[in-house]
Order: sequence, then C-alpha cells, then structure tokens
Amino acid sequence: MSRLYLITGFLGAGKTTFLKNFIRLFAGEKIQLIVNEFGQEGVDGVLLADLGAYLQEISGGSVFCSCRLDQFEKVLRQSADIAADVILVEASGLSDPTGIRKLFSQTDRFPHIDYQGAVCLIDAVRFPKLYATARTCQKQLAASDLAVVNKTDRASGEQLSETLALIQGQRPDMPVIQTSFGAVDAGVLDTLQKARALPAGDMPLTADLTLRKLLVTIDPSIPPYDLQKFIEMFSEDTFRVKGFIQTTDGMYLADCVGNVVSLSPYEGEVPEGKAGHLVVLSGAGMPVSKRVREAAAWYPAYILDIS
Repeated sequence: MSRLYLITGFLGAGKTTFLKNFIRLFAGEKIQLIVNEFGQEGVDGVLLADLGAYLQEISGGSVFCSCRLDQFEKVLRQSADIAADVILVEASGLSDPTGIRKLFSQTDRFPHIDYQGAVCLIDAVRFPKLYATARTCQKQLAASDLAVVNKTDRASGEQLSETLALIQGQRPDMPVIQTSFGAVDAGVLDTLQKARALPAGDMPLTADLTLRKLLVTIDPSIPPYDLQKFIEMFSEDTFRVKGFIQTTDGMYLADCVGNVVSLSPYEGEVPEGKAGHLVVLSGAGMPVSKRVREAAAWYPAYILDIS
C-alpha cells in the first residue's frame, strides 16, 4: 500500500522548496511525485525532476476541480502499477482541496492508497493579506492537518503574530511548525500522524472569542447513513466536525471540513470516553447552533444532547 501526502498552500508560499526537503525524509523508499500546475506549462516539475522520484505532471487546472479531477483519478489508479511506497502530491497554489478526504474515503476506488494527511505551506509575510482577499487560502487551511509557516526569517514580529492568530482562529485543532526555506526534519511526520489521530475531545481551543464550539452526543443506535445525513444538514456552517461515533455498523470516524462530509469505518483503539461525541467548530456570525438543532429535530431518537 502507498502512503499518500498532499502538499498545499497558496502561490509563492514555498511548496516546491518544502517538497525538496520533505522528500528526503523518505530516503530509501520508492517515491511517486504528482505535481499539479494551474497553468498550461509546468514549471515545478522541472525544478523537482532531479529528486529521484517517479514524476508525473498534471497541468491546465486544479486536480480538485472537474476539469482535471478525472485525470488525477486516472493517475492515482495507475499508481498501483508503480507500487510506490510514498506518493507526494503538490497541489496547485490556486486549488481548493477540501474534497481530498471524501476522495480517499472511497477505499473501493483506491484500495492501494493510505491517505496520510495534508500539509499547508503558509507565507508568514503575505498570509494576513491573502487570507483576507483569497478565499482559497481559507479552504486550503480548512482541508489540511498541519500548517507549516514558512519564510519566518523575512517576517516582522507583527506579521508572524497576525499569521499565527489567523491560523489558530480558524483551526485551533491544527499543529503549527515555523520554519524558513521550507526546512523540516523527521519530526514533521510524527506531528502529522498525531494530528490525524487526535481524538475529537482533545481538539484545543484558543482565547479567540470569535470561535464557537458545540459538543453533540450521538446514540450508538444511529445507522451510518443517518449520521452522514445529519452532519450534512449543518456542515456548511462549520469550520470542522470531528468525532468517533459508534453506529449500528460499528465505529466510524467523522472528519469533516466545511461542507465536505467524510465518514469512514474506524478499527483503531478509541480512548475511553471519546466515543459518541461530535465536536463542531465554527466562527462568529455562523448560525451553527441553530442549524445543528434544526438537524437534530429530524433525528430525535439519535441525538442525545447538544451543549
């Protein structure tokens, strides 16, 4: 089975430089590198061609939009023949990767791929301005499991503080690594793994008063289909929904970003007291409390408490 990592981040954040460092963490393993360029002519592929990986480029649009999704899925299916130990995907800086979890939750389509999570590269200098003007930045952050704040050597103290505050305001559950020139060590893999395994009840909160948190307790008699539909009714008004939920078909992990609802069977060990709760994170001005209660009214037998 191939372990797949997604590298995302807005234009100019330093994804290619980071990838050159990141790929060295897999020395001795067979690597497939998929580079996505929004423009017609690929540039990053040329820059990465000497890394010793099996390189494929997808140009002319984002691999997460309809114009290139079919080609991306074709490359992923063909990767079974390559039998790489690790697949690294560098997404276009203009891409919206919020569908990544849903894509790889289809284990019947990609049985050879084990999705390891997404790393979001962030330019410490430009991020505050980009975050306010480019919605793609918010979506890239929403879809990721680890933030790497790059170019800290160029950022003023004020710029770095504002960047970190914006990240924590939207994603208080996300670990953050600060670096320059995309430099990371093997610890980044451990941090990413721990972030994806973080029980929902341990999702931390900051002092940001704009952040809202709800805890929804679910009865174990709920079928997976009804759980999916329940979350879909309010997910669009959230930043993140996460939790281990016992259902009629066994334990499931809900790990949802925005309106992309991902629900998958979970066979790992769930810490005592962590099962049966959905943690719902949202922001000021988002009517999530009302929407969750409206959704709960459709499933009164399964929703035990909202607090």
